Amino acid sequence: MHISVLQEPIRALFRNKKLNCFIDATLGACGHTLAILQEHPEITSLIGFDRDESCIERAKTLLPASSTLIHSNYSHLKEYTKGPIDGILFDFGVSSMQLDQKERGFSFMHDGPLDMRMDMSQTLTAEDVVNSYPEEDIANIIYQYGEEHASRRIAKAIVQQRRKERITSTLSLARVIETIMPRRGKTHPATKTFQALRMEVNQELESIESAIDQALELLAPGGILAVISFHSLEDRLIKQKFKSLPKESWQILTKKPIVASLEECRQNPRSRSAKLRAVERL
Repeated sequence: MHISVLQEPIRALFRNKKLNCFIDATLGACGHTLAILQEHPEITSLIGFDRDESCIERAKTLLPASSTLIHSNYSHLKEYTKGPIDGILFDFGVSSMQLDQKERGFSFMHDGPLDMRMDMSQTLTAEDVVNSYPEEDIANIIYQYGEEHASRRIAKAIVQQRRKERITSTLSLARVIETIMPRRGKTHPATKTFQALRMEVNQELESIESAIDQALELLAPGGILAVISFHSLEDRLIKQKFKSLPKESWQILTKKPIVASLEECRQNPRSRSAKLRAVERL
């Protein structure tokens, strides 16, 4: 079951604002959107984006018929919307629905095809990356996006294995990694590599930077941009972006990122790595 993280802090951020137009740029299971709608019956224009078509189809059953639902990457905000917007929300996490679908290939908890596409209409898959990228590129991706110090050893093991047989499933890739990094403790040794491959397949950092820039342009005076990230690279990018904004025009609402309470972490372990940052246009 998917539980949207940091719902109460999100509610609190927007609580004292009048929201005529609101964008949820990462609809997912619609948890955040439904919470905002509950608090803001004054919303006249609700716009939702998701690059996963199954999330758009689900949203059609949960959100008001007047909602505008767009199957597209959040980096295309300005192609589909015009300002001014009173509130914009991003949640850059992978939904539990995607992780639980073994045919999507996001997780080594189930055996499935090595896919990892958030948008199933795109062509590049994790299988393509693992079996066709040069060894050095694979190592750099795992190091940069996964912050995995054993990246070169992992890349070498992947290339050695693919010479024998194409790597096509999540468990076959996880086994390759386990041969050089035996499992210790709770964290699976393939965790960081899978994260890095997902970020490469979906061009996540590049999309995030473009989307944040567009969202800032679209915000109305008094409008709030709220961003939830789960990865240190994402959080660093967002922090630097907000810090670079001119102080006479913008107010950072989160001097430190808002994190989940102990109670939320107990109820939803996925929330432990979530960080919320927000900024308001003055």
